[in-house]
Amino acid sequence: MLKPAATIRSGYACMRCPKCGCQNDRVIDSRASREGATIRRRRECIACGFRFTTYEEVEQAGLMVLKRDDRREEFSKEKLMSGIKKACQKRRSARRSSKTWSSALSMKSPTSTSAKSPPNSSAKLVMEGLRAIDEVAYVRFASVYRRFQEATDFVHEVKKLGGKP
Repeated sequence: MLKPAATIRSGYACMRCPKCGCQNDRVIDSRASREGATIRRRRECIACGFRFTTYEEVEQAGLMVLKRDDRREEFSKEKLMSGIKKACQKRRSARRSSKTWSSALSMKSPTSTSAKSPPNSSAKLVMEGLRAIDEVAYVRFASVYRRFQEATDFVHEVKKLGGKP
């Protein structure tokens, strides 16, 4: 989702209308969402009357993740969510639950408190969450995270879960 460009007008932010591009709008409704992590604002364009919703959240400045090969990369919530979605693909129970804990994960992750997180700390938190929700989604995510090369790697991981034959 594209975030509209913001400008400051007399002490509050104006958003560019996605329909006509005008920067004159008014806030109709404002409320906290996602357990206070974001503010949801319902806006109306003064020029064309189009109504749209914007979300305001705290920007994590300079969040860096240390990769396995000692590269530093900027933390990407979208990249993390993409991996979770792939692991939960065609798993109804995991998809429903993953939506609820994914926002909690970003608040709980070490990236929210420090400028640099240790290698794969976000992935470890995701694996803990997936393990509790759905074992199949957990094994899918673990196969990428731990770089499974052979079928025996999958078997060992399932045995660790206490899986049934």
